[in-house]
Amino acid sequence: MARFLMEKINQDVTLKIKNATKSFAGVTVLNNVSFDLYRGEVHSLLGENGAGKSTLIKILSGVHKPDQGKVILENKEFVFNSPKEAFKNGIATVYQELLVFPELTVAENIFLGHTPKTKIGLIDWKKIKADSRKILDSLDSHDLDVNARVGSLSVANRQRVEIAKALSQKTKVLIMDEPTAALADTDVKKLITVVKRLREQGVSILYVSHKMPEIFELSDKVSVLRDGNHVGTFNIKDVSEDLLVSKMVGRPVDKLYPISKGKFGKPILEVNNFTDGLRFKQVSFKLKRGEILGIAGVVGSGRSELAQSIFGINPSKGGSIKIDEKEVSIKKPKDARNLGIAYIPEDRGTQGLVKEMKISHNVSMANLDREANGILIIFKKEMQNAINAINKLGIRARNALQLVRQLSGGNQQKVVVAKWLQTEPRILIMDEPTRGIDVGAKSEIHQLMRNLADEGLAILMISSELPEVLGMSDRVLVMNNGTITKEFSKEHATPENVGAIMTQKVKETA
Repeated sequence: MARFLMEKINQDVTLKIKNATKSFAGVTVLNNVSFDLYRGEVHSLLGENGAGKSTLIKILSGVHKPDQGKVILENKEFVFNSPKEAFKNGIATVYQELLVFPELTVAENIFLGHTPKTKIGLIDWKKIKADSRKILDSLDSHDLDVNARVGSLSVANRQRVEIAKALSQKTKVLIMDEPTAALADTDVKKLITVVKRLREQGVSILYVSHKMPEIFELSDKVSVLRDGNHVGTFNIKDVSEDLLVSKMVGRPVDKLYPISKGKFGKPILEVNNFTDGLRFKQVSFKLKRGEILGIAGVVGSGRSELAQSIFGINPSKGGSIKIDEKEVSIKKPKDARNLGIAYIPEDRGTQGLVKEMKISHNVSMANLDREANGILIIFKKEMQNAINAINKLGIRARNALQLVRQLSGGNQQKVVVAKWLQTEPRILIMDEPTRGIDVGAKSEIHQLMRNLADEGLAILMISSELPEVLGMSDRVLVMNNGTITKEFSKEHATPENVGAIMTQKVKETA
């Protein structure tokens, strides 16, 4: 059972973390971390992968016990022996990977493990449904049917069920670990509304995210971890995004993007009057050797669809593509690969990787027909290629046999890049190259991109993050309503100039 000791603290402090320290196999991953979480406060936790965020969450939620330090919840010092004990005492955690049972109903999921009983010991289904309805209504989730099977719900609605489950007991502290990682923009807005409602109800929220707009919209305070150490806790109104980023990575923000040598070759890719007849039309541009050409635009502007058509995933309905001034035909991805084009998709989890497979198998996947001996895979060669990729790209893994799902987001992205580099491309299309990874991993991907460009690779980069487009691109194309509406040199690609063209309303043409 959980044990506790009495200690007098500020009555407004719901949770107090004092000198929390944790080591694994002699390696300290959390070192004397201390901060307070107040009642009705959203306290964001920032840090790169490996900074100690996950370890701290697991200590608070009862997965790990600290080697040293204290966890004090409402004046009581606790040592939790299991997540169930933490939950019973008022600390609930909503993880990025939702822990719901798809075959059960919404109400059954909410009260799973602590179902109310009637006087004669039977499950009180009427109370389960009534209490579930009450909790959902408190979250403004009136549209969720308590009788609906959770497997039929969207990711966003499953997440609301998970939050309701967390609130089904007297939750004092709600820990949210990357809650918007898998959500669309409209669902993110709904979640933000739910978090604000919980704050109004007096719930203390520890919010873990790498998305700065959410941090600044939701947070009252923010604590930064770096290399297992507590860098500092700040009132959100007293800090800027640049300051927080520099605290996370340990260097000034103006050093985040690598400097281009500015030496480019002749155009290698030329797209002329390209169209799919629906999502983009009359698109024309040239991409030079050694250049990073950025495409900026709001979601729905046609950027990803353009990239997919160039790579042969979606058919085009008109226009032409030239490589080295010679017109080519690309009907399928294999055609693009054979012409020296590689494509890093927007969603690495479903389109770029097979997470249940080893690193070595993923790295060879795009090049198997070239490397196999007939129908036989040469495993020795596959293994050596994976080891070379791990060394060259700095993939942090135990070895080439590790499952990809066990890697961090940044290292998974490097595996996707490694897979396509095996095809020896001359043109690399990267759609959202740093989506879903932390600041430090972003910096590594950016440096990798610049190194590849300096080696002569031509890179077409699509990103929804304007700072990334401006920081990485040698030229910037702005896409709006399915067309390229403006081109900027690096010198003239300012947030004001590019942002204005991205968001302006384009008149429909007949």
